[in-house]
Amino acid sequence: MIHRKTRWALAEWKESEEGAAKQLCERLSLPPLVARLLVQRGYRDEESARRFLQADAADLHDPYLLSGMEAAVHRIRKAAERGEKIRIYGDYDADGVSSTSLLVHVFRKLGLQFDYYIPHRALEGYGLNNNAIDLAASEGVQLIVTVDTGISAYEQVEYAKTLGIDIVVTDHHEPPEKLPDACAVVNPKQEHCAYPFKGLAGVGVAFKLATALLEQPPLELTDIVCLGTIADLMPLTDENRILVRCGLEKLRKDAGCGFRALAEAAGIELPSIVSTGVAFGMAPRINAAGRLDHARRAVELLTTDDYDDAMLAAIHLDTLNKERQRIVDTIVKEAEEQWLSKRLAAEEAGEDPPAVIVLGGEDWNVGVIGIVASKLLERHYKPVIIFGIDKETGMCKGSARSIDGFDLHAALTECEELLDHYGGHQAAAGMSLHRDNLPMLERRMSELAMNWLKEEDWIPKTLVDIACGLEDATLETISQLALLEPFGVANPSPRLLFQHVQLADKRAIGKEAKHLKLALGSGRKLLDGIGFGMGEMAAVMPQGCRIDVIGELSINEWNNQRKAQLQLHDLHYEPAPLTAFPTREQFGQVYQMLRRLGEAPERGLAARLSEHIGLTVDAVQLMLDVFEELKFIGLSNGMYITAAAPEKRELASSERYRSAKEKHDRLHALA
Repeated sequence: MIHRKTRWALAEWKESEEGAAKQLCERLSLPPLVARLLVQRGYRDEESARRFLQADAADLHDPYLLSGMEAAVHRIRKAAERGEKIRIYGDYDADGVSSTSLLVHVFRKLGLQFDYYIPHRALEGYGLNNNAIDLAASEGVQLIVTVDTGISAYEQVEYAKTLGIDIVVTDHHEPPEKLPDACAVVNPKQEHCAYPFKGLAGVGVAFKLATALLEQPPLELTDIVCLGTIADLMPLTDENRILVRCGLEKLRKDAGCGFRALAEAAGIELPSIVSTGVAFGMAPRINAAGRLDHARRAVELLTTDDYDDAMLAAIHLDTLNKERQRIVDTIVKEAEEQWLSKRLAAEEAGEDPPAVIVLGGEDWNVGVIGIVASKLLERHYKPVIIFGIDKETGMCKGSARSIDGFDLHAALTECEELLDHYGGHQAAAGMSLHRDNLPMLERRMSELAMNWLKEEDWIPKTLVDIACGLEDATLETISQLALLEPFGVANPSPRLLFQHVQLADKRAIGKEAKHLKLALGSGRKLLDGIGFGMGEMAAVMPQGCRIDVIGELSINEWNNQRKAQLQLHDLHYEPAPLTAFPTREQFGQVYQMLRRLGEAPERGLAARLSEHIGLTVDAVQLMLDVFEELKFIGLSNGMYITAAAPEKRELASSERYRSAKEKHDRLHALA
């Protein structure tokens, strides 16, 4: 038996939606599976579905619908007329780097007198700070334009005024109750802002400012917008979908020298890049600059026109990313050791381990603790808070990640008397406090988790889009699923459920047989499945059995052949109850067949023997499992080998035999 690793949550599908899906099939010439997915994601009529599938730059919203845009453009143009020095003030993450880089390109094009500034993560922290404003004043800056930051900088904006510096704020984070009294504040999330799309990244807001300044959308810069939007986990709907799609097309066909150098350093094939290549290939290297060095290294890469300079910068970022990975691995190992010690201590005391994982280390780099928290959450599926502790002051900077159902921000609010600062949302948060308060924070957060979460909340959940059949897994349908791209937040790659499909073949593949290769179906209609890290499951499932699988469809190209493939996320196999339990004579008959064979490939053996003896594949597989347990046969390198002189043992001495017999007898008695 193979149990599900997660709770499978199949999205509700109403019979009333069949009509809408059928209409989309007919009017847009779509396969049924694609049409059903569109309806399920809210695109029920032809107009909304067509807009989702075909929207382009002409469908971008007017930038002047953003509150504050007119004032922002007026102040920047005024600075241009007066020859004032402007400073772009960004953030050190990939969105901030992208926002800064985009405005560098735009201000160059406009011929403005400007430079840029990004605070150092470890030395200055997030956002505008007075020391940076002092530096700007000393260097003759008269206007600061913030990107991806500034919405909470009320006091800093007031301080800048005393030094004669005006500030234009462009941001996308949640606004506080008291907004900065700046020359202009551009943020679609302001309550009074009627902009029709609230999900722009910081770089998206910067792009709207650029559009207004240039009086047309700078589509040649959408590769930068694509990077920041994907890296900042913004919803890939509405305008973001258009901008990311345009950006991916730019990367495939006409990438700038910075992106070409980054792709070469990262081993990314630009002509075929998709959103995951940006998310897992490019974004980590851009982020590595701000985590371990200074984010201006990444801005230099994205703004240079010299390929040699770009290549040097890309190699530097790649090296930083490798170092970041090494540091993360080290901290994860140390954190796991700490967590094991806590669990053992709780066990010795006869208590449950903490419901929230709270760990810290004096030499843990605060630039990567969020990644560490994510890795521990994935392994243990508990809310996690990881702290870097200052040895001298005892102050701790923490980064938290949560599971569904546990609101980190609400929990931290309940513990705010223990904290110096905190902020975030349901799934992720940051905080600072003194190390003396760590034990109490762990205790309070764990109590809240136990009170707020139900038993099922502690089991990870897999959201499944649709249950479908193998007949849906055609090359044509999979090709048309690409119409739903780019995939990402709010528009994930479809997860499909195939129920009770026949297992035609299975084997463990790869180094140390770590991965699982399946053939699903019967006859000539087979679907390949690949499960990374699932290799041990090959020995559990008999060929010919029925299984349930969840995965994503893709096209595998090999030796000029294209085949449908299902990348497995999870599977479930439970042996069917035996309607007729094998008799001792049948056990003996199969054993004699095995002795005559001497050795035989595991793959397909149960199915072949079942044809000879007239029992089901599951019944014959039970016999093989019992014989293996009793050491009548052995399994080595995919071959069953019959023992030359096995020790004589009763069938009933096999736990597998007894368990199956008891289950059969119990079901038979109930019938």
